[in-house]
Amino acid sequence: MNFFKNSKVLITGHTGFKGAWLGLWLSELGAKVIGISDQILTTPSHFEKINQKELIKDYRCDIRDFNEIKKIILKEEPDFIFHLAAQALVGESYADPLNTLSVNSIGTANVLESLRSVNKKVVAIFITSDKAYDNVEWKWGYRENDRLGGKDPYSASKGMAELVLKTYINSFFLDNKNILIGIARAGNVIGGGDWSSNRIIPDCVRSWAKKEEVSIRSPLATRPWQHVLEPLSGYLVLARSIYSNEQLHGEAYNFGPYAHQDYTVKELIEEMQKYWQDVKWKDESGNVPFHEAGLLKLNCDKALFDLDWEPTLNFEETVKFTAEWYKSYYSNTTYDNTIKISKDQIKHYTEIAIKRNRIWTN
Repeated sequence: MNFFKNSKVLITGHTGFKGAWLGLWLSELGAKVIGISDQILTTPSHFEKINQKELIKDYRCDIRDFNEIKKIILKEEPDFIFHLAAQALVGESYADPLNTLSVNSIGTANVLESLRSVNKKVVAIFITSDKAYDNVEWKWGYRENDRLGGKDPYSASKGMAELVLKTYINSFFLDNKNILIGIARAGNVIGGGDWSSNRIIPDCVRSWAKKEEVSIRSPLATRPWQHVLEPLSGYLVLARSIYSNEQLHGEAYNFGPYAHQDYTVKELIEEMQKYWQDVKWKDESGNVPFHEAGLLKLNCDKALFDLDWEPTLNFEETVKFTAEWYKSYYSNTTYDNTIKISKDQIKHYTEIAIKRNRIWTN
């Protein structure tokens, strides 16, 4: 729990959904957090609502601007880097595929190329996606050595990022003892503070807060839903583990719920409905403007075996955390309330993890 105290931690994409939660958690752990993001993409924004700009050192820079990225990394000399900056929406990847491909692949390359000039020990965790796998919709979870690929621009961009990572690790960082790299793959993350477009939970809460009906594209699609704090705990464990054990350098890890924890979009909505009154939704399954997978799941045995990491929350707890955050937010949208519910959920999640003897709580 004290591992990151006083460490300098750089987060790319710190204004995004996962980035804002990671920055807040690391600040609570006593880290000195630095952030690089191009812009704030949603209104409202979790990053703004918790006034995180006052808690961390905030840089605004396009991740594709190599000279500026290198300049910041060399100036700040971080001990850890978490690379989350990305175009993260499948729908947006169809609307602007070139932007998605360049941000997600060239952005990754820019961070890696910058690291070649670093002369101190740095652990860098690169977050890609479960959609990096070539999804043939089989019923068992994808393992880290399964084929990468994708049918849509977003999946392709994450596969490209993985190829860039493999190239740099094998070409430049095999014998470089200063730079230690880990790769994390996760997906289907839900939780408070997400206001992205065309995502199931944000679409629901925006509509329900106004007593409106929400349209659901694929109610029978099955996903391994997980609360945002679950993969973040995995990223932090991976960073700590690589720092202590250089044999893990260059390895990729899946972070997700237990294999049996697969629920449909419809089941997710029905569980959310327990915490809201007079909510409505309609089936728009015949109106999907782009390809969406019917089934996608990960096998996380490698994370358990190598890192002793496993998820903490079950499905009902995951939805409860998510619903209670939004209920609290819509009852009082002030900074004081938003930062309180966010910090309280990190504390509550940690308390549950301690009771369940998760390795990262030691």
